[in-house]
Amino acid sequence: MGQRVRLSLREPIALNVDFQVQGFTALLGASGEGKSTLIKALAGLVPYDGEPFGGLPPQRRPIGYLPQGYALFPHLRAWENVAYAFGGALKAHRQQAVSLLDSVGLAAQADLRPAQLSGGQQQRVALARALARSPQLLLLDEPTSALDVNTRDDIMAELVSRMHQLGIPALAATHDAGLAAMSDWVVVLAGRRIVQQGPPREVFARPASVAAAALLGVRNRFTATVLRHVPEQGYTELHWEEAATALRVPLQSATAPGWAVGSTLDWAVSPDDVRLPPLKTDRADDAENPIAGTIEHIIVQEASATVALRCGGARLWLRAPVRLIAHHDLRVGSTVTVHARAAQLQCWPR
Repeated sequence: MGQRVRLSLREPIALNVDFQVQGFTALLGASGEGKSTLIKALAGLVPYDGEPFGGLPPQRRPIGYLPQGYALFPHLRAWENVAYAFGGALKAHRQQAVSLLDSVGLAAQADLRPAQLSGGQQQRVALARALARSPQLLLLDEPTSALDVNTRDDIMAELVSRMHQLGIPALAATHDAGLAAMSDWVVVLAGRRIVQQGPPREVFARPASVAAAALLGVRNRFTATVLRHVPEQGYTELHWEEAATALRVPLQSATAPGWAVGSTLDWAVSPDDVRLPPLKTDRADDAENPIAGTIEHIIVQEASATVALRCGGARLWLRAPVRLIAHHDLRVGSTVTVHARAAQLQCWPR
């Protein structure tokens, strides 16, 4: 379930990329980076140089293409939308169309029109239509754009599972970090170039840049100044001006690019790595990088809560179990000192 993509194009934007498609792959990027253009190029709608399929006309490319909004014909029934991909008379291809709908779990809805189907069912009709081409690669352009937040995870989890069952590699252009987290492989597009790719666990744990961190949904992104290096104690000290707070990170070389004293760098920390005081107060390892602030918001989501902490001129987000919030009797307006382990702070010299 793999495919290498190596292509360059000049119009409508300049783009030069080289990356792997592994299983269900998310091409993650902000609006205007060229994600949809890249998908359209692979589909044969935009000319490019490279591989795969370079030089082949669209009708000869072994791809399935799901555009934004699925582009179903509203006046045709589900099976007729699928049969349309075969060309010729629709009725002649009814059996093949229903068989494809059955492969995506929609045989019972074959005679319904798009308006009678849910968003997830419409997506599966579009998938069945794409499968009519017996594709070697499935292309999806912003597959979550027409889905509401409440149903997105269920629908996309089902789609990813379906692609695994069919054994077809897929490339999904998206700005949705949630979809990227469900994927087998993530390719991060920033500044119109590939800045990172790999399994989601690795990419989310260590973004390659602050731009990648933003795309991956890391909300805590700030700047700091290098204050000093303390080799005898194994740390480098930063000054976080917005919060008027000193922070320690693992020791960096003063001669490393961007790490000279006085240099400005970008840094980030996941809300999961911002810790409330531990229930057991004798755990000194949790007391790294104390940061004081006032609680602005508490958003409860099942057994966990997301908390917005005002630290000087900055807003720091953290996630914690509701039981820990209750244990500390935290509420909007409470002051609290949280901690961020030095090893969990990610820094990118400018």
